[in-house]
Amino acid sequence: MERSPAVDSCWPADLVRLYRTERTTYVRVAYLLTGHREVAEEVVQDAFVACGQRWVELERPRAYLRTAVVNRSRSWLRRLQLQRDRERPGETVDEMEPDELWDALGRLDERRRAAIVLRFYHDLPDVEIAEALDCRPATVRTLVHRGLQDLRREVDR
Repeated sequence: MERSPAVDSCWPADLVRLYRTERTTYVRVAYLLTGHREVAEEVVQDAFVACGQRWVELERPRAYLRTAVVNRSRSWLRRLQLQRDRERPGETVDEMEPDELWDALGRLDERRRAAIVLRFYHDLPDVEIAEALDCRPATVRTLVHRGLQDLRREVDR
């Protein structure tokens, strides 16, 4: 990754280090949630900017970033769904994905998808997933369990 003196000088060194070490991971998480690389990169960039603006008051910047990425991804999906709902029937073109599991994951509701991505891709414990999704750990276990059931049904079709 190229060094940018302008970026290095305007952000705290710890934030710059966090960006360099964690950016790719968060982009992958956002991609798994949104299905769009460009959107994922923008979501992560916005999350890092928000983190930088609140840096001095953050006790756990990684947790803040993780939550920001998940919430921004979910917001983007909600906006996309609203846009699709407003379109007239027959105007949309369905994109075909070659990956059966990816297709099945995309058919899950956003909370179940987020819980599964954070659990199995980002390897987070229930407590941290609950924090990112703003729910209880027991709810996370339920979301993951039901999401996996839904995935199994989708793949078995």
